[in-house]
Amino acid sequence: MKPDSGDVYAFLMVSFREKHGVMLRPRLRRLQEVQEEIYRQLMLLIPEQVSFHESFVSRVSGSPVLRMDILERHPYTDFLRLTYLFESDGESELSPDAHIRVYRDARMAEVTAFDHDQGCRRSAHPWYPHRQLFQRTWRQNRALDKWLGYLLHQGHSLATMRPASDCIHGKLAATVPVSVG
Repeated sequence: MKPDSGDVYAFLMVSFREKHGVMLRPRLRRLQEVQEEIYRQLMLLIPEQVSFHESFVSRVSGSPVLRMDILERHPYTDFLRLTYLFESDGESELSPDAHIRVYRDARMAEVTAFDHDQGCRRSAHPWYPHRQLFQRTWRQNRALDKWLGYLLHQGHSLATMRPASDCIHGKLAATVPVSVG
């Protein structure tokens, strides 16, 4: 069950229009509401054993394997990676590769990127146009919000999330070898 190249990024295209065709312009308050909803949905996926394990996996029938790796832990903030693991012919592909910062004290979470290169690219600078940066942030967080809702609808939950035997921390999204056995 491997996605087409167009399907991988299809969920990133989020319209600013709501159900009745009313234009929803991204505003800071709306972004914060989305980030609060992302946090709420993540808390339905992140098991209590998160302090004891680095990686988790969730298997639900009719869905690809869902992987969650804790990349960084700090007193009030965690940084995690959430992705599907598509396996075929002894190789695996990670997609979408969502990097998420969770602010436990503020009860908010935000996506920082949907790719493995996220730490290698400069995404903000005082000279960059702030409106485009804000709109990109809005679209990425709305996409994560919708994907998390989809994951929960598929049946992924605290009950299905189990500690994984291996981590995917340093592995790129392109190809990840799978051990069979």
